[in-house]
Amino acid sequence: MRILITNDDGINAPGLEVVAEIAAELAGPEGEVWTVAPAFEQSGVAHAISYTHPMMIAKLGPRRFAAEGSPADCVLAALYDVLQGAKPDLVLSGVNRGNNSAENALYSGTLGGAMEAALQGLPAIALSQFLGPETDGLADPFEAARTHGAAVVRRLLERGLWDGEDYRLFYNINFPPVPAASVKGHKVAAQGFRRDTSFGVEPHISPSGRRFLWIRGGAQQSPTLPGTDAAVNLDGYISVTPMRADLTAHDRLADLEAAIA
Repeated sequence: MRILITNDDGINAPGLEVVAEIAAELAGPEGEVWTVAPAFEQSGVAHAISYTHPMMIAKLGPRRFAAEGSPADCVLAALYDVLQGAKPDLVLSGVNRGNNSAENALYSGTLGGAMEAALQGLPAIALSQFLGPETDGLADPFEAARTHGAAVVRRLLERGLWDGEDYRLFYNINFPPVPAASVKGHKVAAQGFRRDTSFGVEPHISPSGRRFLWIRGGAQQSPTLPGTDAAVNLDGYISVTPMRADLTAHDRLADLEAAIA
């Protein structure tokens, strides 16, 4: 098996080492693991691509490359330059430092990489490690992902749904904010929504007197509706969420047609 890995935290991020371990276990001794990851952190870029300027790419070692671009850029660079048309059997994006449950998924460069792979017709999975009070004191905050990642990905590969639709399925996996031994299992869960929190801005004045704004996230320990991703994560379960890049509200098409006819 040939596996491509990428992330949005950057080529030197510890979560990339975790996903490399997961990929190596899945690929086996006869397989290949290729890394094309951002040269610098690209958190929050979603599915952005560097459409208006070029990006530098550098080989750092065998099957290991860094690109000055987004995770989606990295997938494109891998498919059409690094791998020279030899498509991977699977694309893994992550393991993100922090959850990509609920509305975080919409901002996530980790999901952006998986989404681009799916648009290119490839099986793709995004992986993220939820952090919280129970992971703060761990020597390895990625312990849950490191321990359970290969098994849940393998189960998806063997028994999951993989279609050939134009907007094909890809998967969003979030590991709960608990030690590996406390993980209760996995649950298929819809994307949730944190109703009492959101992204915002925080102003700061620089030493030179200029005013700057920092983007800040909301409280991450707020649960979503029962059975949805963040809720099951906070209850100790790995969430597995099937996704598509199609943004159409299919459930409203008929109602809208009737309303404006």
